[in-house]
Amino acid sequence: MADTLLKKKANFGTGPVFMTAISTILGAILYLRFGYAVAHTGFIGAIAIIIIGHLVTIPTAMAVAEIATNRKVEGGGAYYIISRSFGLNIGAAIGIALFLSQAISVAFYVIAFAEAFMPFSEYLISTYPILESYETYLGDKKLIGIIMMIFLSFVMLTKGANIGMNLLYYVVAILFASLIMFFMGKPIEGHEINDVDLISSISNPDSFFYVFTIIFPAFTGIAAGLGLSGDLKDPKKSIPKGTLLATAVGIVVYVAVALKLVLSAPLDDLASDQLIMSRIAIWGPIIPIGLACAAVSSALGSVMVAPRTLQALGVDKIFPTLTLNNWLSRNKKGTIEPINASVVSCIIAFFFVVIGDINLVAEVIAMFFMVTYGAICSISLLEHFSADPSYRPTFRSRWYISLLGAGLSFWLMFKMNPTYAFASLSFMILVYIYISKYNTSRGGIIKLFKGVLFQLSRQLQIFVRKKEYNSADDHWRPFAICISDTTLQKRDSFDFMRWISHKYGFGTYMHFIQGYLNKESHITSQKTLSKLHSLAEGSRSKVYLDTIISPSYTSAIAQVIQLASISGKGHNLIVLEFERSEKEKLEQIIKNHHLLTATDFDVCILNTTYRSFGYKRDIHIWISPDDYQDSNLEILLGYILLGHKNWKKATIKIFSIYAEGTIENQKERLLNLIQEGRLPISPSNINLIEKSQTHNIKSIINEHSASADFTLIGFDEKVLEKEGTAYFEGYDKLGNILFVNSMNKKEIK
Repeated sequence: MADTLLKKKANFGTGPVFMTAISTILGAILYLRFGYAVAHTGFIGAIAIIIIGHLVTIPTAMAVAEIATNRKVEGGGAYYIISRSFGLNIGAAIGIALFLSQAISVAFYVIAFAEAFMPFSEYLISTYPILESYETYLGDKKLIGIIMMIFLSFVMLTKGANIGMNLLYYVVAILFASLIMFFMGKPIEGHEINDVDLISSISNPDSFFYVFTIIFPAFTGIAAGLGLSGDLKDPKKSIPKGTLLATAVGIVVYVAVALKLVLSAPLDDLASDQLIMSRIAIWGPIIPIGLACAAVSSALGSVMVAPRTLQALGVDKIFPTLTLNNWLSRNKKGTIEPINASVVSCIIAFFFVVIGDINLVAEVIAMFFMVTYGAICSISLLEHFSADPSYRPTFRSRWYISLLGAGLSFWLMFKMNPTYAFASLSFMILVYIYISKYNTSRGGIIKLFKGVLFQLSRQLQIFVRKKEYNSADDHWRPFAICISDTTLQKRDSFDFMRWISHKYGFGTYMHFIQGYLNKESHITSQKTLSKLHSLAEGSRSKVYLDTIISPSYTSAIAQVIQLASISGKGHNLIVLEFERSEKEKLEQIIKNHHLLTATDFDVCILNTTYRSFGYKRDIHIWISPDDYQDSNLEILLGYILLGHKNWKKATIKIFSIYAEGTIENQKERLLNLIQEGRLPISPSNINLIEKSQTHNIKSIINEHSASADFTLIGFDEKVLEKEGTAYFEGYDKLGNILFVNSMNKKEIK
């Protein structure tokens, strides 16, 4: 984080984290809405709500503890954790949603306080008749809420978190006192306890997931305690301890309250009387007092946390203008209080207080918090799978626990309210897209999955190697490597590599730099590699690019044929190139051909011309009836080329030459081979040519393939040894040619 959040002294310990979290967990929902939940879902349903809610919050609490003990957690709480793990762009999208949910939470608890004030208002009016003329005002919940919001705003803007924390100690004490008196109370007069009440609910109840939505804000205390991270002496210690303890206490209290309610009052009374707990408690007034304290404490917790999230967003320069970011990140002079962010938070809270619908506000809060919890669990899950050496938390959750929390969070969103779920996710996607446009270097989706994809790739490669996937029984596909020193001048060989690796194979392209490895040549290679990536970017290439520095062409070939393939298998094909006028380059290739035969590499020698690959419409393949190894490889490569969109309109023509007077016999033999499946072609796709005594093979090929965009011709290494460079000469009328030599038999089925 920026210095803005680090210069001042942070002095809170574990206690404030626990109290902020527990005051939210045991807050307004417990007093105002939990009786309603028990009535509409029954005791068993209420327990199910507690269990499901904590199946989200416990994994989140463990994920929070894990992430907090791995890295230095600074100001911004949950936003800081998310942004530093997912990247600032994704973190900002979630962080803005988190801030809004925290600010709206203030309004929720203020409205709850107004509900709690109503019994006190009735008491004042009945006790002091002089106040009857003010009944309209004293009984106006919205007005009471506005007054309370003004008071909270005044406290936070003038006194800050310290006064809020001091009040929190007293509030939590009263809160627990009210719960103790509630548990000491007796059942409502006339209520008879029976087993049916434990499994039944009222007639025409609200749906389970609607009730869950209303109750879920009670489980958002984790984020409340986490939001104080910038004010803690030791976040790595205080956040896990305070959060997990508050979660455990919350589970026990909620189960106990559900049981006490169902044993103490009829279900209809639980559904109709929001303050039913006051009729059960040993001293009734303590419940409205406890509710008021719970509402005040939760509101204090939220009004302390929301500005700190907004301030952290400003410090990270998330918003479009520098002026706005600086204004939001500003502290009150001499303190660590985010004064301007507090003003914005209070204004948003005021807006929802004026709306005054506690159930509507609860739904909005539940949705945004559910997204946040799902994101935190997702971080923990991805960190487990990425196996990043820098991820070394002292507290460890388990990947399957984080998976449960993440999956359940997103599933529950759509069960609770599909419209709100879609709207909240759409909102965050739009925010992410908007932020990414002007913060292109701050990490996003790629950073999110980079480690996981690396590990997945690593495990797959290990698996493939262990299973000896390179066995002779496998269906052949190209695992090709190409070495060239002319990449930046012409791209024919690069194009060929990207075509054959697009759909059916893997390609590695090595740019050869002649010289010795030293600092200067290394810098040159890095600059060249950057240019290669720029070259590949526009073509959506799937070829792995790299450079190799070597003193000679021979040593470079010897090095690359020993490299491991990115596929997890070894390479099985090498592509070399020479321009038609480059006889010297051709001599080098022929000179090193023995290295390739020694390692059983299939060899493709690309002979390029000014025509390049023409219009990419006609592929001519010349096969030999006596050499099915080369012929099958040529045919395979031809069909592989058709798998790329650049060649999708191309047609393949296959030619075979026979001695004069033998064509009928050879034709019958070839057709038999086709029928047996030795060649994957139909008779209509093959052209049989009779060789006369006056024509040699090269002249025939020149005649028939002069208009071809790409021609494939097999070559024999034994003949190559005898004829040398002349073996590849004499094809002056052709465009680009691929000379193919297959080292192993390839069955095409």
